[in-house]
This record gives sequence, structure tokens and C-alpha cells, in this order.
Amino acid sequence: MPGESKSSPREIQNYLGRISGPLLDRIDLHVEVPAVKFREMAGEKTGETSAEIRARVIAARQRQQTRFTHKPKITCNARMGSKELKEFCALDDEPKELLKLAMTELNFSARAYDRIVKVARTIADLAGADKISGEHISEAIQYRSLDRQLWT
Repeated sequence: MPGESKSSPREIQNYLGRISGPLLDRIDLHVEVPAVKFREMAGEKTGETSAEIRARVIAARQRQQTRFTHKPKITCNARMGSKELKEFCALDDEPKELLKLAMTELNFSARAYDRIVKVARTIADLAGADKISGEHISEAIQYRSLDRQLWT
């Protein structure tokens, strides 16, 4: 099949092993995108329109601009430092425990922790939520697939 990898999982893992952990930690989203089956493309089921997604993104960016009004050097969640993470991303018990479990079980680094919280804050913003929930943390953890599959 065209575009399909001829490499074995071991060869892929060896190749990815050349990428340092600290470099990988600096990548916010690691997502595998499997091939879409014909029946899914030909089906009648549709997702959000581009216009709907655009509206959610604009609303999320406005939330962030409002959040960082008094922080001129911070323009979006990705730019937050440790101080801002504590200020704007305080976690209730459920999301905190979920993140603690993931950190322990998946052996995430401190940098990965920060990235997960920032991505969860963005997911919450896209959902129009004021607080980061366990669901937002779970989704953010899922975006660390290379950490989960190849580096632990």
C-alpha cells in the first residue's frame, strides 16, 4: 500500500531512540494519525465544520487574551511559565490525582508535566470551561503518545 511504512516496529523504535528525551519533551503534541478507512470517508457521518472549529478557536484565544491582560509577555497558554501555571492552572483533586498517576505510571518528566497542564488548559478553553477537569487532563495525556509508547 502506498505511503505505508516498510519498517518494523523495532526499526522505528531504534530510529526514534536517536531523538533525545529533552527534545521530545519540547514537543507539545505527539499524535498518531492512522489511515482513514474508505467506508468512514464515504459515510454520511460528519464532524464539526471548519467554521464551527474556527469559532471555538477564536473564543479560546479571546479567553486567553483576557486571562493574560496583565501579563504583556504572555500571549497564549503555551507561553506560561511556572508562576503562571500555578496561578492560572490550579488543579482540583480529581485532575491532580489523574495527572499524578500518569506521571508515576508513564514516567513523564517535569517538562512533560508542564506541557500536559498547558495543553489541558487549552483544551478547557476550547470547551469554554473555566477550570481544568479530569477529562481535559486525560485528553492532554493522550497527546503524549511517543512518551507512552516509545520512551517508557
